[in-house]
Amino acid sequence: MESYDYIIVGGGSAGCVLASRLSEDPKVTVCLLEAGGKDNSAFIQTPVGTVAMLPTKLHNWGFETVPQTGLNGRKGYQPRGKALGGSSSINAMMYSRGHRYDYDLWASLGNTGWSYDECLPYFKKAENNEVHHNEYHGQGGPLNVADLRSPSKLVERYLSACESIGVPRSADINGAQQFGATYTQVTQRDGERCSAAKAYLTPHLSRTNLTVLTKATTHKVLFEGKRAIGVEYGLKGKRFQIKCNREVILSAGAFGSPQILLLSGIGAKADLDKHNIEQVHELPGVGENLQDHIDLVHSYKCLDKRESFGVSLRMVSEMGKALPQWMNQRSGKMSSNFAEGIGFLYSDDNIDVPDLEFVFVVGVVDDHARKIHLSHGYSSHVTLLRPKSKGTVKLKSANPYDAPLIDPAFLNHPDDIGIMIKAWKKQHQMMESQAFDDVRGENFYPVDADDDHAIEQDIRNRADTQYHPVGTCKMGTADDPLAVVDKDLVVHGVEGLRVVDASIMPTLIGGNTNAPTIMIAEKISDQIKSQYAGYSESETTISKVG
Repeated sequence: MESYDYIIVGGGSAGCVLASRLSEDPKVTVCLLEAGGKDNSAFIQTPVGTVAMLPTKLHNWGFETVPQTGLNGRKGYQPRGKALGGSSSINAMMYSRGHRYDYDLWASLGNTGWSYDECLPYFKKAENNEVHHNEYHGQGGPLNVADLRSPSKLVERYLSACESIGVPRSADINGAQQFGATYTQVTQRDGERCSAAKAYLTPHLSRTNLTVLTKATTHKVLFEGKRAIGVEYGLKGKRFQIKCNREVILSAGAFGSPQILLLSGIGAKADLDKHNIEQVHELPGVGENLQDHIDLVHSYKCLDKRESFGVSLRMVSEMGKALPQWMNQRSGKMSSNFAEGIGFLYSDDNIDVPDLEFVFVVGVVDDHARKIHLSHGYSSHVTLLRPKSKGTVKLKSANPYDAPLIDPAFLNHPDDIGIMIKAWKKQHQMMESQAFDDVRGENFYPVDADDDHAIEQDIRNRADTQYHPVGTCKMGTADDPLAVVDKDLVVHGVEGLRVVDASIMPTLIGGNTNAPTIMIAEKISDQIKSQYAGYSESETTISKVG
């Protein structure tokens, strides 16, 4: 059986960071297992490729939820990256960290070390921001953060529209104040996508102590008693087992990590017995506490076809011209992330922290771009940043190749729909403002803005995820019945096993989740390296931290 010091399951935003940072020490060996393929596709590297991947199975798991009561029985759609880089290889590249409040809340729940001031150094360590040079941003890190090279002039209209409803222009929504609207900063380098794989993994694939296996589906973690000793995985129809000398680290995301824990016998006995899985340790929080951003889109036809994307002969001609511009200059429409504007605002004057997010898109967005309209347009998402609804991830079967049962329980908490109605009205007011008067065409889903019942039905008929599932391997203290990992992200009750990804977030942050997930992995990488400093290469050093 092959042996490595660290086995990392999942080559997404967290796994790429861990593999890169841990293999910096030439004395240790690291194996990274990724169920998807490589990230060398032109669809991944070219920013506009997002529109081809998001609504399809191209480098995308394309999960569905179970039917959602709060969404009038509809199944939600859950795209997740299926390639090196994970969802950072298919997302809209938006760089947004959340609010100071979010991390201070984590610390207040007993997770010492996770306050904003303690997380900020790791955001900065990860970052190379081309624009902002101040105490909130980093230079020289692997993750390049840049302004869009060729933004649409529609974004200026969006910013003016935000101002008209009391949302000011912001120089930096990741700086001293989140409230405000601005052009989106993106994880791009020289007009190309800068995924976690591109930033952290690709430059170091030649390291002799780093093994990266793609299209390798993890079946389960192997245990000796309550100590993780390795991993079983499938590749090309065959089953393999590898051993770890120090730790197994799950970085398979908010759906994959709880699924693998359950397949490995970690979870509630009642859930495991349903699938005849032998229990290793009782941990009822595995797969609980799922939180995700519920999101509603307003889309309009656009009379200015030069500045918007659409399905038309004109677009075919324009993209034909845009391709050589991107290939030669890495600019033009092919460098667009589509979601070119961002903003954070309040649903009510009586709250202190922005609880809504606008995402302005320079094209039509309908059902995650799965419904095509033969027209040019523009859209805006409005997102409820801290929903109270919480769902679950459960096993469909004991087969690791079956997708899990995903239930975000959208709008199940009665408070969420009330705030979403306010959010709908804020967005409608912004999109109907004077700034868009001379380019605004037909609203694809017109609703009477004075009819709360009609608005509620529009939300329940059309709302869905903004792609930020978290919380299913919750970080918390040992006396928290739903906590899965401790403050060091070590799985409670077992040894040699951590979870490091967005699933550990105890609460959903008020922003996008890619940058925070990278921060989490940077922080834990430092901690792991510090923990094992001084151990000899030959030692087996599995131990429980904290």
